[in-house]
Amino acid sequence: MAIPSLKLLEPIKALHGTIRDAVVAACEAQSFQELASVAKEEHWDTIFQIDRVSEEVLVGALERDVACHTPLILIAEGISEEGKVLPEGTDPTEATLRVIVDPIDGTRGLMYQKRSAWILTGVAPNHGQETRLSDIELAVQTEIPLVKQHLCDSYWAVKGEGAFGERWNRLTGETTPLAVTPSQETHLEQGFITMARYFPGVQGTLGGMYDAWVEEVMGPPVPGKAQCFEDQYISTGGHFAELLSGHDRVVADLRPLIKGSPLGLCSHPYDLCTELIAREAGVVVTDHEGARLDAPLDLHTDVDWVGVANRALYEKVIPVLQQLVKA
Repeated sequence: MAIPSLKLLEPIKALHGTIRDAVVAACEAQSFQELASVAKEEHWDTIFQIDRVSEEVLVGALERDVACHTPLILIAEGISEEGKVLPEGTDPTEATLRVIVDPIDGTRGLMYQKRSAWILTGVAPNHGQETRLSDIELAVQTEIPLVKQHLCDSYWAVKGEGAFGERWNRLTGETTPLAVTPSQETHLEQGFITMARYFPGVQGTLGGMYDAWVEEVMGPPVPGKAQCFEDQYISTGGHFAELLSGHDRVVADLRPLIKGSPLGLCSHPYDLCTELIAREAGVVVTDHEGARLDAPLDLHTDVDWVGVANRALYEKVIPVLQQLVKA
């Protein structure tokens, strides 16, 4: 069953704008110590006070502007692990959509005002608990800027229709089209290639794998020269944005594959619910074995993924990585 993607696009974009503005206002009004205090511990992540701001806006706006026309089941961090039926009181069997949302992806960087975060939303036909990432037909991601930042970006895609973007100016209210331009470079020299390893416990394993990967593709380090660079952006949506803009060439997140040490936090389906945008833009997004991402739409499944700016570069660098993973 196809979803009315084009009819849902503008309400979802408007919802993101409402969340963005509420979170920015909170960041302007409160200290980072207040926003960084822990509100709740969940087994899949820690919920901070700043997360509460976006969650409160999310449910009300989604029910008012989307669910009133199309009953849905909301899956969102801090809201409900099983899914919240909207409008309230609706029979779950009447919900035609599953909407998975990360209200703030990149909380830690935003609450300390270090780097932008992103609002992520994926919309799929409701196939019950069998609904998966591969069922998503509409995806939208919107930047939550730092207080000192006046420009912020949004990207979206409808399945089969390509990827699009726009840039909003907080000072003037003007919105302008934003080009979606993944890199077409087929080498790594002087580019950004990242292996996600944000937290203790996996640094040695993943750091060693990264070094071996780059050396196998590019040759040994050259004294006094920087071959390529990394960007440990603590936001999966942020990494997608860097791939969409042409800033990054390769991102690999292999944390779920690491065995024998405390794993800590990994990417989950709600972090990856906008990967449709990258694929529609021509970015190659797969798991480490080359298969399409196909996790269930939930909050807790650990997901490994790689994103490469174009197919030619993917064929050059990913087979090397796959051999290292098997070793």
